[in-house]
Amino acid sequence: MSDFRLKAFYSVAKNLSFTKASQELFVSQPAITKHIRELESLYQVRLFNRMGNKISLTEAGTVLLEHCERILTEYRRLEYDMHLLNKEYAGELRLGASTTIAQYVLPPVLARFTEKYPKITVSLIDTNSRNIETALQQHTIDLGMVEGVFRLPNLKYEPFLCDELVPVVASDCPIGQSGEISLEEFKQVPLVLRERGSGTLDAIELALAEQHLKLSSLNVRMYLGSTESIKSFLRFSHSMGIVSIAALSRELKEGSFRIVDIDGLQFKRHFCFVSAQGQEAETVVHFMRFLQQQV
Repeated sequence: MSDFRLKAFYSVAKNLSFTKASQELFVSQPAITKHIRELESLYQVRLFNRMGNKISLTEAGTVLLEHCERILTEYRRLEYDMHLLNKEYAGELRLGASTTIAQYVLPPVLARFTEKYPKITVSLIDTNSRNIETALQQHTIDLGMVEGVFRLPNLKYEPFLCDELVPVVASDCPIGQSGEISLEEFKQVPLVLRERGSGTLDAIELALAEQHLKLSSLNVRMYLGSTESIKSFLRFSHSMGIVSIAALSRELKEGSFRIVDIDGLQFKRHFCFVSAQGQEAETVVHFMRFLQQQV
């Protein structure tokens, strides 16, 4: 029901790209341009400064963006409430999840959720915890799910699942054949870890700090951008990774990987919902309750 011109403007303004907006909204770039021109004609202002291949918001564009965020949020609430009168759940839900949650926790939950509530349109972005928090602050998602331990004061965090990170090696790796190594041995083990900004690395650094250790005191061979990349690396290397137990069910069952305990060192954390301060949209609250019942 919402004015598609506002959706087109909002997408261009957040992406600062007509091309990305057309891809995001599944319409042609000329159609996006037409909607923007209609808004500019309606209000007799320019909404974007065009500098070669780059664009930026004008003062009028900044004002419209502030109103646009509120208007589109209210449209989503209106759609949800009106359908609820007929005992139907409908609306839009924009999710963001850090990589581990998006790949290993959410797929079965989202499959059941979309099957049960087919009139709720769900989208999901998959990136690291820092980027999820940024997306919330920029209002490009309604709800985030992160694995980080560092929390921003202007966002609200609510734990929903306890997770354990485990040191893991390929089954034929000579490291920790007895199933356990000492803290001193661990310092010498070649490690492959997640990248800076990931909640996984945050949790690892916090656990190390409790033992008065820093990453710089370890033998970190490489930082990689996903758990799947780490697992692939470990298959061809006599190195150790530290990854979520949720990501290892198949490999442990097949016997291709094994867990190595480190004496005196454990890596535990919580997966958390993260949202902007204030009242969450009804679709957000509904999804949070559904997920908590599933995990």
